[in-house]
Amino acid sequence: MCGFFSIVFKKDNEQLGSILTRAGFRLAYRGYDTVGIGYIREDGYYEIRKAPGKIHKVYEDLGFEEIKGMRGTIQLRWATYGPPSYENAQPHFDCKRKLIGAHNGNIVNSPFLMEKLISKGHKFVGENDGETLVHVVEDLYLGSGDLKASIAGAYKILKGDYAFSITDVAENKYYAVKKGSSLFLGVGEDFIAVSSDLVALLDLTKNVVNLQDGEMVEFDDRGYKIYKLPNCENVYREPIFTDLNIRDAEKGEFPHFMIKEIYEIPEKARNVVNFLPDFVEMSSIIKDILNANKKFITGSGTSLNAAILGSFYLGNIAKELFIPVAASEFGERYGTTLERGDLLFVVTQSGETKDVKNAVDIFDGYGKTIGLINVLGSSIALRCNHLIPVLSDLEISVPATKTFVNQVIALLYLSMELAKHKGIPHPEINFSEIPSLIQKTLQASEEHKTEIIKALIPWHDFYVLGFGLTYPTALEGALKIKEVVYVHAEGMYSAEFKHGPLSIVEEEYPVIFIATKKDKSMILSHMNEVKCRGGKIITIAPEDHELRKESHIFLAIPNENEFLTPILAVIPMQIIAYYMSIHKGIDPDFPKNISKTLTVD
Repeated sequence: MCGFFSIVFKKDNEQLGSILTRAGFRLAYRGYDTVGIGYIREDGYYEIRKAPGKIHKVYEDLGFEEIKGMRGTIQLRWATYGPPSYENAQPHFDCKRKLIGAHNGNIVNSPFLMEKLISKGHKFVGENDGETLVHVVEDLYLGSGDLKASIAGAYKILKGDYAFSITDVAENKYYAVKKGSSLFLGVGEDFIAVSSDLVALLDLTKNVVNLQDGEMVEFDDRGYKIYKLPNCENVYREPIFTDLNIRDAEKGEFPHFMIKEIYEIPEKARNVVNFLPDFVEMSSIIKDILNANKKFITGSGTSLNAAILGSFYLGNIAKELFIPVAASEFGERYGTTLERGDLLFVVTQSGETKDVKNAVDIFDGYGKTIGLINVLGSSIALRCNHLIPVLSDLEISVPATKTFVNQVIALLYLSMELAKHKGIPHPEINFSEIPSLIQKTLQASEEHKTEIIKALIPWHDFYVLGFGLTYPTALEGALKIKEVVYVHAEGMYSAEFKHGPLSIVEEEYPVIFIATKKDKSMILSHMNEVKCRGGKIITIAPEDHELRKESHIFLAIPNENEFLTPILAVIPMQIIAYYMSIHKGIDPDFPKNISKTLTVD
């Protein structure tokens, strides 16, 4: 959610506008509604160009690619403080137009600070907290004449979670600060840059410095210095070479990132399946789990659904009670129950989600934290005692697909290892077969997508029902459809459907059932409750004569193992959501109103 990129060269670079524009396109998946560039030339000229709208139009309308200069910032803003408008778009000037700054995240005391600054004579153009930030720095800078000290002072004043970059137009350097939002430094041969996201750096350099919360970096084209705030203590940290591939941020032959990333699932699943048997930290993770008192597992959105499925795996296979809870309600529900020796398992794709970070903050000091995270240099990753990497590589489309699958594979594997360690009976699962089973499921999904979509498209709402292990998959399948089709698909425990929602069923009303063969008798009962009232039954399950007979549309997944069914069954739901969005003329990569990385409350 929001994102900025700032870069500095020794002298004017004819490609500055193109470099900033390309970085903006890389950041677009995070979610935004305004776009802006601020830049400075060697001859002293500088300006800000910005507007509400999407980057593919704004960059042409405002001539971004014609820009040349020594340094510049591009920012894509997702509206929180102030509506999308020219005035609230970033970057921002200070009153004297000598500072240019942009930020990511939320400054929660912005209204109070703005009121105070206005009373001191500061002139505001809009309502954006990023503008407040620049004026706070300006106010301190006017008194001290020391920009580094002024930024350190602003750090003590600004409340919330954010990252920002700021420059004095008269000095060819930038300062950037990280506090709760992601920030990475990229070191090139003739430039240095910072970005909210690695993806905007990777086509320029693979040498990256992971900045940590409470740090400020000062940089020009030749080098950088890191300081620990608020006292500006020196921190030395070398760049690390990253092997992430920028091709993961390109669609290639696919029309959208979402379908590209769905088709990457077998390969990425193979990554995690091959990695986990040699994961040396697994024994320490198991030890901490077994020594813990209360155990919680949390996440947001798709990662919450993976966490819920993980709690089923951990309970059914390893006989370990993990309490699943949405990160956003963790504090309110369980904050007063926490004790020393408890354990928190956090599941997050980005490692930057604000609700998850809040849960980690609340849990801090009570016990060990385990992170199942795709972005290993992220804010949450840096705070966990143990990390299990998701190994899905970059995921650009806002709806998570391949990360969900790898998260639940890792949780299934952990459950099996716990059971083995405890010496209790456990199911036989051939993890090496999972990638090929996913590939077969993809093929089956493509074959059945047209008839399923035909049954769903006329309806503005419908239900996706699961029982036991398939309940979290029903939640995730419904979430995918809500995200990219803009219809109300509700995931529900199938046994609960008769307790109220059954009243909505009418002739041809579609209900999707996701089932294991183990729970067949229960699912058949729930199907009949819908079918006898005229509803249309769509079933995703392993091949079964009775389930097929009771269904109007049946999509068979190629394995009967009850613990693999929830993993395989999510693939058809992702495919259905994607093609429904295309049928409705919606861009599934960038659905309205939501963001890939939610860094606000």
